[in-house]
Amino acid sequence: MANNLEELKIMAEQDPQAGDTGPPKGIPALKAHVIANKVDVALWGIRVLTVLCTIGYIIPIFNNPVSAFYKALLANAATSALRLHQRIPAREISVSREFLTRFFLEDSAHYLFYSLIFMNVAPNLLILTPIFLFALLHAASYSLTILDTLGQNSMWVARLLISLVEFQSRNILRAAALAEIILFPVVVLMALSGYCGLLTPFVYYYFVTWRYASRRNPYTRNTCRELRALAERAAARPALPAALRGALLAAVRLVCRMAPPLEEVRQ
Repeated sequence: MANNLEELKIMAEQDPQAGDTGPPKGIPALKAHVIANKVDVALWGIRVLTVLCTIGYIIPIFNNPVSAFYKALLANAATSALRLHQRIPAREISVSREFLTRFFLEDSAHYLFYSLIFMNVAPNLLILTPIFLFALLHAASYSLTILDTLGQNSMWVARLLISLVEFQSRNILRAAALAEIILFPVVVLMALSGYCGLLTPFVYYYFVTWRYASRRNPYTRNTCRELRALAERAAARPALPAALRGALLAAVRLVCRMAPPLEEVRQ
């Protein structure tokens, strides 16, 4: 019995991973993961690029801020196109009403058009806010997969930062939805000031209605409801002047008329 224990001890010292039955870790495992998940890794890389370009626009140290702005939009368009490729394979593409209906139900299609809408407008940080927040959240989520491939204890500082991002995921999605909504009146003002085309607000209106009717992401719809409730509570205050109360309620009614019908959202 003692001899068997000695032999097992010697074998464990010679092969520290003899008792490890889990998948291999490290650089070879990372290479195998990249080969097996090319599209997902490409999406992760482009999302990281979106985050870096947005930071480069805010803090123009290594790049022209205008160039960083349009690179972030292009990176978002590439991400959206790849996601559409995953959601709608090429063999299913056709020129039909059913296909177009399915196409415009995809969130990736919404944000592909989002990039196209703002490719010819003056740079504005609010325009980059939704795509930056989505890129940050999704890149952080997949970064954990990559770190797990390298090993459970690798880069604990990065894991801590990623955990903080994921802990705030609901607030990040709400902030992105709020930016989408607030951007609509900003785009109208930009069009009136000559910073974008006069048709841009009309095209962006369709983007907002798509986001409102999104099946996969209800945050834009929920944020609209929260803003409506906030406006109605503010209008109900006795101290508010009558003219301001009337303007606030008129704005709420206008926005409600512009929202897509509930039947369309439920379909």
